[in-house]
Amino acid sequence: MTDTEHATNGPAGAVTISYIAESAGVSIPTVSKVLNGRSGVAADTRARVEALVHQYGYRRPTPATRSNLMELVFDDLQHMWGVEIIRGVERVARDHRMGVVLTEFGPQRSSIRYWIDDTVARRPACIVTVAQLSEDQRNQLRARGIPFVVVDPTTELPDDVPFVGATNWAGGRSAARHLIELGHRRIAMIAGPDQVLCCQARVDGYRSAMTAAGLPADASLVARTDLDQKGGHTAAMTLLSRPDPPTAIFASNDLQALGVYQAARQLGLRIPADLSVVGFDDLPVAALVDPPLTTVHQPLTEMAVAATELALALGRGERTPQVGLELATTLTVRGSTAPPRP
Repeated sequence: MTDTEHATNGPAGAVTISYIAESAGVSIPTVSKVLNGRSGVAADTRARVEALVHQYGYRRPTPATRSNLMELVFDDLQHMWGVEIIRGVERVARDHRMGVVLTEFGPQRSSIRYWIDDTVARRPACIVTVAQLSEDQRNQLRARGIPFVVVDPTTELPDDVPFVGATNWAGGRSAARHLIELGHRRIAMIAGPDQVLCCQARVDGYRSAMTAAGLPADASLVARTDLDQKGGHTAAMTLLSRPDPPTAIFASNDLQALGVYQAARQLGLRIPADLSVVGFDDLPVAALVDPPLTTVHQPLTEMAVAATELALALGRGERTPQVGLELATTLTVRGSTAPPRP
């Protein structure tokens, strides 16, 4: 690139955020912050970026240059809670007369190599993603002016990445407190993978309630496994086969709780007479099992609605009052919990 190009009209074709960032010697997120009027950028850096934006006549892509589509991205759609996310996204999309493209990476993330290219070609108005995107993928979307919002993030995100989640710590604490108030003292927890952010928050909430009640934090009563029925069944069989089994189990999600039900039946235990069980998510199946499952209600549909509204607002170039949003969880008490037997 010649000095003349820098001094006059910049590169051939439309000027992109990535070109502005390279010319200014800063990252793409920094340019994005300047364009969106966000804080966290040094004054001299902001002035340099704004000068280049003015020099090259950069204009942010407008909704008119995009298709009347938005995209919903999943890692894997085999779990039932995905239906609740889809329901929330489609509700907002319908109100805005938007089409929805559904992308699934699959268990082996086999489609991930092609996803960015296909998305850029479609140029959706925005993206709502349950899948966790890499920094490179996020930067590619920013460079093309395609806003995105992460739903229920499983890892720590940079401060400038918009997301909608739930109060997982408070949910875990409310589940444990409910069991403690019923009189349980040996309360086990079936946790999810420790690298999953929401799972760790639920464990921390459970431990906080136990500590506040003056109960010992017995590490052997916390079992980590996959967030599915098989994982819950395997963990429950181990916990309930102990010489001193727990009188209650709090599972990290409803699918694990269904595995606990299965293990209890195999061992001849009655729920809740012999064992109390609490889940997390409040999927429709929670009200249909016998006995109906006490669970922490995670407002999945409302989370998807909020994420879609936020993504569409960002696509319209609107400034939003906050980048991250957590919706409250609530405990739904049904028939799977009761005081322990004397």
